[in-house]
Amino acid sequence: MAVLKDILYKVHLKKVQGSTSVDVTSIQIDSRKVSGGCVFVAIRGAQSDGHAFIEKAVSQGAVAIVCEQLPASMAEGVTYIEVTNTNEAVAYMAHQFYGEPSAKLKLVGVTGTNGKTTIATVLFKLFTQLGYKCGLISTVQNQIADEIIPATHTTPDAVSLNALLKRMLDENCTHVFMECSSHAIHQHRITGLHFTGALFSNITHDHLDYHKTFEEYIRVKKKFFDDLPSTSFAISNADDKRGEVMLQNTHAKKYLYSLKTMADFKGKILENVLTGLVMQVNDKEVHFRLIGEFNAYNLLAVYGAAVCLGEESETVLTTLSLLTGAEGRFDYSVSSGLIIGIVDYAHTPDALENVLMTIKKLRKGYEQVITVVGCGGDRDKTKRPVMAQTACDLSDRVILTSDNPRTEDPAQILRDMEEGLTSSAKRKYISIEDRREAIKTAVSFANKEDIILIAGKGHEKYQEIKGVKHPFDDKEILREMFELLGK
Repeated sequence: MAVLKDILYKVHLKKVQGSTSVDVTSIQIDSRKVSGGCVFVAIRGAQSDGHAFIEKAVSQGAVAIVCEQLPASMAEGVTYIEVTNTNEAVAYMAHQFYGEPSAKLKLVGVTGTNGKTTIATVLFKLFTQLGYKCGLISTVQNQIADEIIPATHTTPDAVSLNALLKRMLDENCTHVFMECSSHAIHQHRITGLHFTGALFSNITHDHLDYHKTFEEYIRVKKKFFDDLPSTSFAISNADDKRGEVMLQNTHAKKYLYSLKTMADFKGKILENVLTGLVMQVNDKEVHFRLIGEFNAYNLLAVYGAAVCLGEESETVLTTLSLLTGAEGRFDYSVSSGLIIGIVDYAHTPDALENVLMTIKKLRKGYEQVITVVGCGGDRDKTKRPVMAQTACDLSDRVILTSDNPRTEDPAQILRDMEEGLTSSAKRKYISIEDRREAIKTAVSFANKEDIILIAGKGHEKYQEIKGVKHPFDDKEILREMFELLGK
């Protein structure tokens, strides 16, 4: 329960009709969840416009309406508030309604195209091992200590997010590690939160279906750092060509990590094999269980954040050396017939290239690399031919298949992928629309010590076709096919 005028603190008000001294029982952005005492915030979404449901919200007992355009007729006894941006308004309102939970936690946000999930998850595991009660908000799952809460978005909406942070605070969490997607930043889902620290991993070609241009995508990511206060820390990847740009206008304390140049958190790969990484981190030599150069960067980011959070350097490295990464991120297993299977979430050209380059560096040279890859429907179409060509360039055999076609025709997605293939690439690939059949075919092609990469879905336990999520787990299917084919 809160008083409306108190939760409107920081909201940019244009017009107010009615009293702001009314009690509010909850904030809702979904009219179906409105009941007596609610304030309904009308959000303009991609699928529907909340303004169309104002009358319905009032009929269900909303005491206040927050909108970008006041309705033609207004009900008596209901407060109507016009604002410039309802996405921004609801974020400030939710933060106040739940008692500013982020200000009482050590909240660290992670943004970038690739690596967000691994960095956030490893930070969660590290600080849990160091004896803290922690929260995790990630693409794979949300977590309060040992309790797992399924995730529907990389970053939840502002109301759900603040409710979750309040719950974490009530359950005595001290640290929370959160992925901050470009969509979440642009849609103000994290507006108003107090971040103790922020990390940038890298930026590559992704989400152009949403942001339209690469420049806009960069600007949105950068805004996260621009908005940080001087009490926060900001850590960026010096080896990404936009790493230092991210920190240009931030008020936060700036730090850099790097494998290639001088930095606050400097790493050097001494050994990179299938059993893990041996690295020099600043002046210490450490063996890590995570594999590949991309994970060397992730580990440096985690190390830097832990030091900035006040942890002792040697204790951090010792604990980090024992940890594994996130599910579906270079998720490695070996069949009874000694075929290596790797499941990875790589769904951008850069991420796929990183995984395949890591495999290339780890292989002995005589094994086949067989890649199974698709592209999601209703997403950036320009990356489809690039993904297919990247797979063919860095693999011995490629099976193009369905990912999450969503509302698109999977056969058309495959045609889009095939479109950019060179003549030499065309000799390496086949297309099999059915993902289960594609994985089975990859296993049938494989011999002892060959490497099968199944890319694109990683941790996901479903395949979305025509709006329906069907159970589908790449790791489970791979294991099943190894057994079925006696491999």
